[in-house]
Amino acid sequence: MRNDQYEGQVMLPPRPLQPLKGRGAVANIQGRYEVNGREAFDDGWTDEQTHGEDAPRIWRTHVTEEMAKTILSRNQSPDIPFGVSLNPYRGCEHGCIYCFARPSHSYLGLSPGLDFESRLYAKVNAPELLRSELCKPGYKVEPIALGVNTDAYQPCERDYKLTRRVLEVLQECDHPVGLITKSALIERDLDILAPMAARRLAAASITLTTLDPKIARTLEPRAAAPERRLRAIRTLTEAGIPVGVSIAPIIPFVTEPEIEKIMEAARDAGAIAASYVVLRLPWEVNPLFQQWLEAHFPDRAQRVMNRVREMHGGKDYDATFGSRMHGAGIWADLIRQRVEKAIVRYDLGGGRGLRFKHLDCASFKRPLVVPPAGTRAKAAARAGQMELF
Repeated sequence: MRNDQYEGQVMLPPRPLQPLKGRGAVANIQGRYEVNGREAFDDGWTDEQTHGEDAPRIWRTHVTEEMAKTILSRNQSPDIPFGVSLNPYRGCEHGCIYCFARPSHSYLGLSPGLDFESRLYAKVNAPELLRSELCKPGYKVEPIALGVNTDAYQPCERDYKLTRRVLEVLQECDHPVGLITKSALIERDLDILAPMAARRLAAASITLTTLDPKIARTLEPRAAAPERRLRAIRTLTEAGIPVGVSIAPIIPFVTEPEIEKIMEAARDAGAIAASYVVLRLPWEVNPLFQQWLEAHFPDRAQRVMNRVREMHGGKDYDATFGSRMHGAGIWADLIRQRVEKAIVRYDLGGGRGLRFKHLDCASFKRPLVVPPAGTRAKAAARAGQMELF
């Protein structure tokens, strides 16, 4: 089934669409690999006192620990400014309705909707896998982008600390890293990032979609508020860490009017570079976003989608390299011109964003090999046996 043909079988919420407090998705649409379609149906047995129309709907977060088999992802996409990435978590509690990673939950037999932001997976062996990867004789050094598919500093990182442990391995090896986040939790790791940045081994990019806290609460419900992200940019900058701002995504008639204000605020906070991406609606993101539009911006939903289609050749989404990130056509060109002029006006680095490839790759040294606990015990036992002879 082609992306432009995907409509998504939806477990339909009541009309009008009722958003959930603290969640981005309105419903749990079915993934594209599901065989059977399902639809919500009230058979009259609902307890109106506890499940009625006015009763709050609670969707709790569950984190499952998993042992990953691999940890580094490589890509050759010509429009992505890095070749290697690492994601300590699958799913993301930030709940950003536009997240391009949502469809990946379909591979798990889960919904890209509410499941994506509430049923998470923590790769608890990520630091050990990374160490093993860096030990390989054929490993070639290039900056690792941390937190690309899902945010490495989402709320569960406070407990699991996988991102911090990964950074500790990279610091030990003098390995360059670029971080992409919309969370202020990155400030926790200044003690690692600041010394690495001083040696051109670390840089950060903060995603800033809107300055309007009301829009942010529905668009990115569990991410840091816009003002808090600006404060994080300032804190990182003062610690000597180069910071860029990513205006992503630009949504016509929703966040698009703020382009220049976002860039000015980011410059004032200390950002040295800027980049942007227009709204992308791959696979299940398309029906999820349109549900969100109907729930939060019913007065302009049709206008938004008309402009989105105009930037993607008449389709809801065009995945063609070279145009998928910035779109094509008159409206996309107007956005490009506005961004480029604002970059010059606010001295934000020529429009290419923060280039992680400029980080130092020459200082890398392979980590010490630390065998698993079971292996160490066997080695000690063998040593004891040898002493008998």
